[in-house]
This record gives sequence, structure tokens and C-alpha cells, in this order.
Amino acid sequence: MFKNGPEYEDRLARPYVPPTVTLKQIHDAVPKHLLQKDPLRSTGYVFRDVFFCALVFAFGASIEPLVSTHFLGFVPLTAPWHATLARALLWLTYWWWQGIAFTSFFCIGEALGHGTMYTSKWANNILGFLLDTFVLAPFFAWKVSHNAHHKAVNSIERDENYVPHLRSDYKLPPEERASTADYAEVFEETPIFTAVRMFVMQGMGWWLYLSCNKLGAKFYPKGTNHFSPFSALFKDEQRMSILISDIGLVGMGWLLYQFGQAYGWKAFVVYYFIPYVLCNHWYVMITFLHHSDPTIPHFRKEEWSFLRGAAATVDRPTLGWIGRFFFHNVAHDHVAHHFFSHVPFYNQPAVTEAIRKVLGENYNYDSTNTFYALYRSFTECCFIEDEGSIVFYKNKHGLAQREISDDAVFRIKKGGWSQEDQDKLQEGVASDSTRTD
Repeated sequence: MFKNGPEYEDRLARPYVPPTVTLKQIHDAVPKHLLQKDPLRSTGYVFRDVFFCALVFAFGASIEPLVSTHFLGFVPLTAPWHATLARALLWLTYWWWQGIAFTSFFCIGEALGHGTMYTSKWANNILGFLLDTFVLAPFFAWKVSHNAHHKAVNSIERDENYVPHLRSDYKLPPEERASTADYAEVFEETPIFTAVRMFVMQGMGWWLYLSCNKLGAKFYPKGTNHFSPFSALFKDEQRMSILISDIGLVGMGWLLYQFGQAYGWKAFVVYYFIPYVLCNHWYVMITFLHHSDPTIPHFRKEEWSFLRGAAATVDRPTLGWIGRFFFHNVAHDHVAHHFFSHVPFYNQPAVTEAIRKVLGENYNYDSTNTFYALYRSFTECCFIEDEGSIVFYKNKHGLAQREISDDAVFRIKKGGWSQEDQDKLQEGVASDSTRTD
């Protein structure tokens, strides 16, 4: 449980060579029927998510009656601590599954934001707005920034999410003059402080990103957020939809206030707030691990392409079948999601199988326990260098865990790749630039 997966170790041992396949080769490998939307099947998934959320709510409502009646007389709770323990276990069960169910709303809302569920734009937007608003996510605002992230994934200058800190952000000396003491002064901390920082990221990271662009793109001005229709994130034609997102959040907030007034604020906390916090935790963990890994490169503009950025993410079996079932393949098939964000999530497993054969060594999978991977990335992915066309995260000792192959470095220094590779790259860029999906 507390060791690296074999795939991760294999990447560490293997210097990075950028992919030379083309987008055309990747697209040709995927059967065309997997690109098609199935509205009936999509609707079934929406109803399934709503059903399980309602079912878990019903379970939560039955906890106190079950405990007070000794489970309808079947389980004698003869001592006070028996009832206390039974109540605690039942509420923990409720919070776990309702947090998972809330996350399913977020994940399917993302799919709807990409327009992958229905051919109708209205159907995608209305359902996505309702489901995301229920878990206090600004659907239209998140849709804009998330789609922009897909267009520039792992570009240091243009990506929207989890943009790495630079050496200069920490005011560290240049690499050739930095000492162990310089790194220790910035990054050394007690295990308790590390745990506190992880708790802040997992519990509040989503709202820090929405409200003040924490770990977002650095080219936006100070004060950029997802709630102002006039934010630099949005174009003029998008501002009305941002206002609609805000109205939805205010309306959901009012409904939650009415719930608290009617049933008490303790009921609000146990039925909604705790699962909501857990939902935020799951989604922050999933998205952070997609793009923050010691073995995954980031690119500056001279070496970035859509294909390289899309390939530089990681598939993870987060929570096993639970993640497959409730998170709609978001973690399991994220590489395919970046290459084919317009494909329904229920076809992504088959897409993964098709493209991994084409990508070969550039397909990234990691079976490392997800919680250990979270700790590993949180403590190892500290900063990147201010210079370099292809860079990897460095740890608190100023060391990168993976290197670029000598052949790749030579070609970069010589002004680029061979003519054959240049042709492949240009073909890939052209294929991407002409896409309208």
C-alpha cells in the first residue's frame, strides 16, 4: 500500500522521449462507433446517479430510527456505548457513500460540460447545470476554464489548472548556486504541518481555485475568479452564462438555508455539508494526480503540442470498481479523455485500449495506491525550473525524479527534432488545429 507501482518505477528508470506518433495515427486507431453518443444510455447514467444519491439520503434518514429501535429489535444495544458505536458507524457509512454519490454528480457534470452525453446542447447544459449546482459547482464557469485546460494541458504558459510553481516563485538561488540549506529553508517542515497543508488543499483547494485562481494560469490578473461575469477568464459571449451559474449557486444556497432552518443546522452538517466536503476532496485528489506527478513532463511553448500535452497525464485505478462506477472513468481513463474529450465517458475504456497500443511507452498508467500517490506528489512535486523546454517537477532537495533522454536533449539544443519527427509533429498540430469538436 505504501510503495510505488511497477509502472511508476518503470517510468523513473526510463529517460523521457517525447512521442513521435501523430494525432492521425491515434484517431485512426479508435473505432468510429466509439465516438457516437447514445442519449438513452446517457439518460440511464443520469438517473442512476440521482437514484443512488436519493437512496443514500434515505439510508441517512433511517439511522436514528434504527438505533433508537435497536434495529427493529434484531440487535439488542444493551449498553449506552453500543448505541453510540452503532450510530457512529452508520453515519460514517453514510458520509462515505454520499460523498461518493455527490462526486458522481460532479463527474457526470464534467461530461455534460464537454457535450459528450447528448447531441442537444440544451440537454447537456440544463442537466449539467442542475447536477453541478446541487453540489455547489458553477457549471458554466467551470465549463469554460476546464475546456480551456483541455486545449493547453501541460503547457507552462497556457494551462489553466495545477500550473507548477517556479524556482523564482520561492526566491530560490539559481540551481548551480543553491545549497541544501536553501532548499531546507523553503521546503523542510514537520509531518504535522505537511498534513495540515494537505488538509487545506483537499478540503478547500476547489474553492481556493474558484475564488482566487490558486494554482491557476499565471497570466490572469490578480483577483481573477470564476464568479464574476467580468472575470478575465470569460469572453463577452460567455458572461450571461456565468451569471446564470451564480444565480444557481445562490438558489441552492437559499434551499440549504431553508433546510437548516426547518430541520436544524446539525442536520444540514450531517446530511449535506460533510458529504459535500468529501466530494471536494475526491475531485481535488483526482484532478491533482492527473497532472502533478514526478514522472510527467511540462512543456514550454517551443516544445509543447496538443499531442504531447494530452499524453502527459496519468490513468489511475482510483478506488477500484467504486471509481469506475461512480466517477464515470474520470481517473481510470484520463489519457483517453484528453485525446477524445468529445467521446462519451462510457466508451472511454475501449478508447484507452485502442490508443495505449499506439502510444506505447508514452501511455502512462500508475497502479500505486491513490492515497500514497497523493502524498508522494504533494511532497515531491515542489517546483520546476524557470528555464528549459521540457521540465519535470523537482522535490524539496532540488532534484528531479526523471530525466530527458540524451537524444532528446541533443535535438532540442540543435534547434528541434529530425525532419521526419518535425513532419510528424506538424501533422499532429494540423490535425488538432482543424478539429471543431
